[in-house]
Parts: sequence; C-alpha cells; structure tokens
Amino acid sequence: MKYQQIINRQINIPYLLKIGNGKIAKIGKYLFDKDMTEVAVFWGEGMSHLLGDKFYFGINEHGIKIVHEQTVNTIALEDITKATFNLPTTVKAVLGIGGGKALDFAKYTAYLLRLPYISVPSSMSNDGFCSPTSSLTVNGARKTVKSSIPFGVVVDLDVIAACPKAFTYSGIGDMLSKISALWDWKQAFLKGYEKYNDFASMLSYNSLDLLYLRHSSDIDSPQFQRSLVNSLLYSGIAMEIAGTSRPASGSEHLISHALDQISEHPQLHGVQVGVASYLCSLLQNNVATSGLRDVLQQVGFFDFVAEKPLSKKEFVEALKLAPSIKNNYYTVLSDEGSFERAVQLISEDKILHKLIV
Repeated sequence: MKYQQIINRQINIPYLLKIGNGKIAKIGKYLFDKDMTEVAVFWGEGMSHLLGDKFYFGINEHGIKIVHEQTVNTIALEDITKATFNLPTTVKAVLGIGGGKALDFAKYTAYLLRLPYISVPSSMSNDGFCSPTSSLTVNGARKTVKSSIPFGVVVDLDVIAACPKAFTYSGIGDMLSKISALWDWKQAFLKGYEKYNDFASMLSYNSLDLLYLRHSSDIDSPQFQRSLVNSLLYSGIAMEIAGTSRPASGSEHLISHALDQISEHPQLHGVQVGVASYLCSLLQNNVATSGLRDVLQQVGFFDFVAEKPLSKKEFVEALKLAPSIKNNYYTVLSDEGSFERAVQLISEDKILHKLIV
C-alpha cells in the first residue's frame, strides 16, 4: 500500500513577547537586546502625542536610532509600497504603534522588505495585532492579504486599560466569532472544499476558554483584559499554524466585510463581527450558540450594540453580498435558503431584533 507523503510546514511565532504594565517605556531595551539599533516607526493617528514621551525615553536611553518615522492615515497598497521602498537601507526592524491601520501598514512594509516587525497595539479591538495577514485597500476595495506574523508583540496593559470601551467590546466580538468561523471551516472540510488542521482548530477553540472560564464579566478588570490579550494572541498563532485565516474567520467576517463596503458609517470591525457571529451560529444550529450568547450578554456586548444598533437595511444588503466576497469559499451563507432564514431570524430573535434595527 502506498501512503501519501505528508510534509510538515514550518511556522513562525513571535520571538519577542512582552505583556504587562509599563511596557512602552521598555521597548528601547527590547530592541537593544535584539541588536535592532536602527528602526522605522509607524504611528497611529494621535499615538505619538499620547505615548511618545515614554516611548522616546526608552529609545534614547538605549541608543536606538529612528531612521524613519511617520503617522499612518491610510492602508492603501500604493501608499504602503511607496513608503516601503523609500526607507533607508539601514533599517533593521519595523515598528507599528497604535490601532489597525498603523499595524497593518507597518506589518506589510516589514513583509515586503523581509524585516522583523514589532507590533505594539494600543487597543484589543481585534486579533490583527498578531495575525499573519494585513487588511489593506487595493484599488479602493478592502482586501485581506498575506503578510508575516510579527517577530515581536509588545502589549502595555496600562495603554489597553485606558482605551475606550468600544474597542474592548470590538475585541470581544472578534474573539468570540471563532465559534461560527470554526464551524464553517469544519463543514467546508467535510464537504471537500478545504484542508483542515486539527491543531490550529484546537488552539483556536482553547483560546476561547481564556474568556469563558478564567475571568469575571467585568471588562475593566486587569484579569479580563489580560485574558482578552492572550486569547487574541492565540487566535493569530492559530492562523499561522493553519496557513489560512479559517481558524478565525468565516461567514461572520464575510458579513462584516460586506458592511464595510456598503455602509454609510461602518461600525468597528469586531462589533459587526460579533453580531454577525451570533446570527450565523443560529443559522448553523451551532451547539455552542448558547455559550456565545451567554458570554456576550454577561459582558454587556449586546447592551453596548443596542445603544447604537446596526442598520437593518444595510445588514440585509450585506447578507446578500457576503457570499460573493470570496470566491470558492464555503460558509453557512453558501447553503440554499440561508439568506431567507437569516432575515427571518433578524425579525424573530429577541436579541437580534434589538441589535439590527
């Protein structure tokens, strides 16, 4: 009997990982210890004003030279490539400090130049700070493109604690969306559309345990915020192991991407994803739906979204568009009659009725 040859794929994980209080001021030391003495720094808007004093103190203390520095207000591919290939050749590492735009800009810059990338998120609004992909605009349309998982991740819990609650709720929504995403991935595998990685799936499921089992429902507590950081971190590593975004992204992300395209005022990514994940888990008859609902209820996610609900007109339009966002990509939205059932759920489910108006 002839067996198919299985080749193990090498994966990367963050080599530098620092999570704790006061870490912004220690970045200079971390760079010095890794011989990264000349760096390019990409700031999120307003971040240099907010965090600059502590950051520069550590940089200057350890003789780190910033050879390029800019504030990011775009994620257009053409802007990134222009900045990338104008960087000094002496750059040894690329830092992204701030929210999603700055991190994605810096991450893709480092990927193009094959340089180490250090991710310094200012909030826990999604798992992008430690993912092997970047969310960019290509010809005006939002695309998720391959990049590299960060060489380093530095999370200052003082900074995370000070960010608006909206970003924390976004991170919760993005994290718990793994429930619907993993169901979609497994079904795609069973139907013969996708390969499946048991270890990546297990890691993604286990990352949920950090939120389900090891915290109170107080999102302001240090324990909760550290658990959220760890959970989102594991989610990024699961994607690296799988070689695909499938462990963290499915039908719910397609709906969110569609909303980004058609909404007059899109909400935070994780807010859209969290609502869509609850809807999609109901469509899936997912056994984990009750757990998803209970956690989102206990932490106040549903109450937060209900204060500024999503537009029903836009959401229904997004449901129509979502299955076409990615070609040859099975999710529960691919099933016949799923659109009609989803619209019915929005009207009949007591929770969705308050979130999508």
